[in-house]
Amino acid sequence: MVHYRVVKWRNPYKPLPKLRGIVQAAYVLFFVLVGIEFHEFFRQAVSGGAVTAHRPPAVEGFLPISALMGLKRFLVTGLYDEVHPAGLTILIAAILSSFLARKVFCSWVCPVGGISRALEWVGKKTLWKRSKRVTVVHDGVDLALSSLKYLLLAFFFWAIVIGMDKVAIYKFMHSTYNHAADAKMLLFFTDISRTAAVTLIVLAALSVVIKHFWCRYLCPYGALLGLVSWASPQRVVRDAETCTDCKACTRACPVEITVHKKNSVWTPECTGCMSCVSACPVESCLTVTKKGKGSWSPWYVPAVGLGTIFFLWGVARITGHWHTDLPLSTLVDAYRQANTLIHP
Repeated sequence: MVHYRVVKWRNPYKPLPKLRGIVQAAYVLFFVLVGIEFHEFFRQAVSGGAVTAHRPPAVEGFLPISALMGLKRFLVTGLYDEVHPAGLTILIAAILSSFLARKVFCSWVCPVGGISRALEWVGKKTLWKRSKRVTVVHDGVDLALSSLKYLLLAFFFWAIVIGMDKVAIYKFMHSTYNHAADAKMLLFFTDISRTAAVTLIVLAALSVVIKHFWCRYLCPYGALLGLVSWASPQRVVRDAETCTDCKACTRACPVEITVHKKNSVWTPECTGCMSCVSACPVESCLTVTKKGKGSWSPWYVPAVGLGTIFFLWGVARITGHWHTDLPLSTLVDAYRQANTLIHP
């Protein structure tokens, strides 16, 4: 009698979530250090003494509204934002990477996404440790809540893209308010109001119960990248014939897409994290873009997305589109007024 040994398939993409966690943690740490460095620069700037600290351009990544105005001006006039060029560069990098490799910026780079994942981990270890849950939000409720971020995006689109001409945008970009936008963001956290603190605590608590609550339902930046990624040629494809309906893919999804029910994941909610592919126990059941051997390796998705972001950062550094053109005296004057400035 001949005995055959069944060799269980070892998913070569299992390390992807762990690698993503490392990259996310590194970006969270990076932005914490950016915040500390900027805080020191701000403190020295408003103190009236010598300014020896440097202003980190990456702090402009927290100024998406200014970056959106800069993007419209750039598309209309061809002029790059000289006030917050790093913010515009980060926005362009996020958009382009979303087209080439889904919402990699959200799932691998964004510090809010990294913090949300940490809160999700807390939820797994406490509230639903032994749960075999597939989803905790009803499809209809999920759809209604998901629409909120698109409504916010529509508001900003109407207010900026439609409501402001290039003259109005130029005036805003060169206003004292915009000069101090990074300082106002810093003061939001260092001099936080009770209402803002309670709001952040509630959002954090909701993110423990519901995976990535802010990202899924309220982030207009993610909504924009989602619409761009909708046109991306990359997507997760399921082979219904080999699928065992184990639902491991859906349980692994950070935004609870029902991957086990879809032949192709086209939804703009997909972040391109590849968690579903890494969780699948069946060889070639979940692939990228095409079925079988013609598919993309899931490793390529973060590689292309992150590579695009780093490439554009390098181009911006080389071409002088990373550091602000504002003189130190202008920044100092704006920062000293930051507490009293009202949106024009």
